[in-house]
Amino acid sequence: MNALNLLLISATIALIVSVNLAFDNSENVLKPPPIPGSQNVLPKSQIIQLKGAVGPESIAFDPKGEGPYTGVADGRILKWKGSYWADFAVTSSNRKNFTRPFAPELEHVCGRPLGIQVVGPKGGLATPLVQEFKGKPLVFTNDVGVDDDVIYFTESSTKYQRKQFFSSVLRGDKTGRLMKYVKSTKKNNRFIERPCICKRCSFEQKQVLRTHDTFVELPGLPDNIRINSRGEFWVALHAKRSVFAQLSISDSQLGKALLKLPITAQQLDNMLGGGQPHATAMKLSEDGRVLEVLEDVEGKTLRTISEVEEKHGKLWFGFVATSVLGVYE
Repeated sequence: MNALNLLLISATIALIVSVNLAFDNSENVLKPPPIPGSQNVLPKSQIIQLKGAVGPESIAFDPKGEGPYTGVADGRILKWKGSYWADFAVTSSNRKNFTRPFAPELEHVCGRPLGIQVVGPKGGLATPLVQEFKGKPLVFTNDVGVDDDVIYFTESSTKYQRKQFFSSVLRGDKTGRLMKYVKSTKKNNRFIERPCICKRCSFEQKQVLRTHDTFVELPGLPDNIRINSRGEFWVALHAKRSVFAQLSISDSQLGKALLKLPITAQQLDNMLGGGQPHATAMKLSEDGRVLEVLEDVEGKTLRTISEVEEKHGKLWFGFVATSVLGVYE
């Protein structure tokens, strides 16, 4: 694309943004439509602060029901002790330069692991399990699920790291893949490789693995997927899908132009999310039917969420870019 076309596209984007921010109406291309049957109950959620930590994206409980545990951006795994957070494990021993809770430039060195690591019941230093495929290092491992002897995990991109997420999405990257690692044989294989970005997956039920056809069409951008004790799926939507967001993701030229705009990553995220970041959690049946939609439509308590974990009669919410966890009873 030449400079003139890029300038025209950038100017068009600026015009669309200006007009639609000035006139708030049902035809606003930036504002996603409401989800039928949604319940605006998440403003009642409680917030648990993480002092000195950022990005508790995912949540887990141990077999004894203790926790939750959560990994944060600086490479630590924290354990909730009921009234405070305690350091439980780290992903790397190379931590002398990681002095800030959030340092994207060091993430690949001592932050979130570039591959799969395991931590024992006593915590400490995590042990690398899978770090490469066919001699090439994994770049953007994203989510993981365990099915007896097999570990399934997604690699969202083989070109862009996690900190380059927007570039991966808006540049039309199609290198995502689903991988599997067999613990007994220590073999790592590509399970599915398709021309798309692999987001998150839940593989805790074998019937999900029988097909890779479309399971459900969602009204937004799915992040982590978790299964509850009844076999139902909780899906965290990073943002509901507006006309503008859909165009930006489907048209790589428009996406590339967006990346060149003089705005921050947070401003870009807000723009694609309709200007009002807020939590949306969807519960699905085993066959993909929507059972429940919970929201904080004004973002009063919960904003952009990354995961929903149902445990002990509560919903626990993860966040990829803030210093809190959310809890709803």
